[in-house]
Amino acid sequence: MKVKIGKFPTRLMCNIHSNFMNKKYEYNWPDEMLWDHEDFVIQAINDGIQNVYDMFNWIWFDRRKQKVSIRIDKHDTWSMDHTLAPIILPMLKQLKETNHGYPALLGEKEWDDIMDEMIWAFEQKCRDDWEGDYYEYREMGPEESKDPDSLFGLKLVWEDREGQAAHQERMTNGFKLFGEYYENLWD
Repeated sequence: MKVKIGKFPTRLMCNIHSNFMNKKYEYNWPDEMLWDHEDFVIQAINDGIQNVYDMFNWIWFDRRKQKVSIRIDKHDTWSMDHTLAPIILPMLKQLKETNHGYPALLGEKEWDDIMDEMIWAFEQKCRDDWEGDYYEYREMGPEESKDPDSLFGLKLVWEDREGQAAHQERMTNGFKLFGEYYENLWD
């Protein structure tokens, strides 16, 4: 697999008025502002420059597309869930770290919990041996070598099927949340 995704095309934006207001009010613009003459002049200049920028954006930037190049090899789809997990996991972690919002129907804490569940599920998928947390084998002695339940000379000495099922259920829930909130995974 080879994936190369370029940046989204940018547009020209005039920030003269925003920068002026940020400097004037130290980034805390009053909710109800009484603009003075100076504010209106700066806004008019900003709007004039932005009109010129918008024409240039229409001519040049709005016709550009994001560059995407993807090559998938046959072995990439053999176990696609394992192929995608190490790609999705760091993206989820970065999104959680830099996120500036959450879905409209959720609260911030609830969205944070959902992100944690998705991250946990993909961390477990990246661990090829998570099931090993729920059983233990030991080498069989010579007197046990004829045991029909042995596995390559190993004997099962401990197993937690309920714990393993609960672990798998939690992973499945994290993947369901990923699907349910897929369109909310943006910043």
